Amino acid sequence: MTQLSATEADARRAHRDNRSEQTPHDTADGAARRGRDKARPLSRALHWLGLTAAAVVFLYPFVWLLSASVKPSQDVFDNALVPHVWQWRNYSAIWDAVPLLTWVGNSVAVTLAAAVSVTVSSALVAFGFAYFRFPGRNALFAVVIGTMMLPAAVTMVPQYLVWNWLHLASSQVPLWAPNLFGSAFYIFLLRQFFLGLPRELFEAARVDGAGYWALFWRIAVPLCRPALVVTFIFEVQASWTDLVRPLIYLRNPDLYTVPRGLKAVLDQFGAGGEMRWEIVCAASVVVTVPMIIAFLVCQRHFTEGVATTGSKG
Repeated sequence: MTQLSATEADARRAHRDNRSEQTPHDTADGAARRGRDKARPLSRALHWLGLTAAAVVFLYPFVWLLSASVKPSQDVFDNALVPHVWQWRNYSAIWDAVPLLTWVGNSVAVTLAAAVSVTVSSALVAFGFAYFRFPGRNALFAVVIGTMMLPAAVTMVPQYLVWNWLHLASSQVPLWAPNLFGSAFYIFLLRQFFLGLPRELFEAARVDGAGYWALFWRIAVPLCRPALVVTFIFEVQASWTDLVRPLIYLRNPDLYTVPRGLKAVLDQFGAGGEMRWEIVCAASVVVTVPMIIAFLVCQRHFTEGVATTGSKG
């Protein structure tokens, strides 16, 4: 017992000595750590407050649009988010007034054709720039990237003349067929992904007898799926909301896409028309919902693709 007591006394003495030998730096670190622990709940609360404020700012226009779409004509611009009178027949009125379902179908067909064609063509070109080594590769890639600096207005007239010469200027073909030749932005994006793939994978596949198409389809495409999904979603959004090209090429109302149809609705019921803005708002809600559904369905793939994009190259 005497020996055990002496050992405990030595241990306590050593502990006191260690505490007395702590440097001011150690004490300052502990205080700073405690300060950070106390500030963490406040920082988290401010973080969520900022996100909530941003969400309200971005959601308010759509909530206002939903509210305006079920109001009587005289109450559309009263800025009340809860209508005093609910007028649901605005939605049936727009379906009766214009062939909205036909326009939505046209937009779906054009959007899918544009998105698929630009994703495949851009991926093929990007894989060629990433895998093959040939003289002038960097100069040719610089020329491709340089086309991004050309304003779209510069190429409108030449493109129209080409499609008019092909007797396709009054069809939906010009809305998606140019994507068969790829897009400079998507080529750049996908090339960065392909460059990040280990070249040993392709060399091993070549030793096993795989051709260039097998290298692209069986190795490059599965490993770069997030980038391909991002490319597809970006083009879906761009094609669905495109108004300029439909205004140039589409003259038959049966061929209208959603943006061109909304322009016709605005001309008929909005400024310069019958001034029935509730019909315009109802049509806007109908054509906006598909994009919201598409984003919700592809949200996980979109987020993964964007996150992976930031870590490549």
